[in-house]
Amino acid sequence: MTLRSLLLAGLVTFAPTFAFAQCGDASWYAIRNTTASGEMMNPDAMTAAHRSLPFGTMVEVTNQSNGRSLTLRINDRGPFVGGRIIDVSRAAATQLGFRNAGTAGVCVAVL
Repeated sequence: MTLRSLLLAGLVTFAPTFAFAQCGDASWYAIRNTTASGEMMNPDAMTAAHRSLPFGTMVEVTNQSNGRSLTLRINDRGPFVGGRIIDVSRAAATQLGFRNAGTAGVCVAVL
């Protein structure tokens, strides 16, 4: 059988792969200040801070405890607390279900 016929028969599938994936703790922030990218931090936007991903990178953040996922845009640098891999906006933390807790275990994948 050819690869095409295997695909059409559903015998072979391809899962999406991510060039970057990372799991660890996330926190949230809501200060009204200029971000490292030069735009104002908007606590109601779907944005996040990451130490090294380029500004404008779209990431999927998944809360490991409840399975909720969001697409966020990297527009700032951080977090600056050891052990944390991403800071999300207040609105994102609310949607992900960890605003009251302050932090959560998440996985981050570049889209």
